[in-house]
Amino acid sequence: MFKNLSLRDITYSAVFAALICILSYVYLPIPFSTVPITGQTLGIMLAGSLLKTRQAVLSVLIFLIIGFIGIPVFAGGASGISVLMGPTGGYLIGFLIGVMVIGLLKGSKNQLVRITAANIIGGIIVVYVLGVSWLSYSTGMDLKSAFVAGALYFLIGDIVKVAIASTLAVTLNKQLKKILTN
Repeated sequence: MFKNLSLRDITYSAVFAALICILSYVYLPIPFSTVPITGQTLGIMLAGSLLKTRQAVLSVLIFLIIGFIGIPVFAGGASGISVLMGPTGGYLIGFLIGVMVIGLLKGSKNQLVRITAANIIGGIIVVYVLGVSWLSYSTGMDLKSAFVAGALYFLIGDIVKVAIASTLAVTLNKQLKKILTN
């Protein structure tokens, strides 16, 4: 997947990794859950919707690697391998798989319905399945309790993020096409 990366691939990936890092600081802890509300999922959806699949995956890999080596780029300024092993680690791995799914499902046409569906499947369903499963395992919660604590309360916000990311992606893709064809 990463053979023959161009300077453009690396640049776009780095820019979106930085965007995801910045959106990690849009952070609201929830008193009844170990999972906070963050802007990270918006960054994941935008990367998957705007970049080529390999660029999007690379952007999330960069984000994860710099967080794991100790740079405070995870939700609320957290970092380190302990975050991966903690209750929210499944969401981080879900970001990597989710962005790949978004990139593969969005297709080559700039269609709002298709990009929206890709963001719902990759940006919500994939991330929630991995995140809630790991939350359940790492905390000892049953799956129903983990779903309530780690997904149910976040659905409305994530649907809003899907709408923002999908609409923004379609608009930006149209503008980029105009710029690149002139």
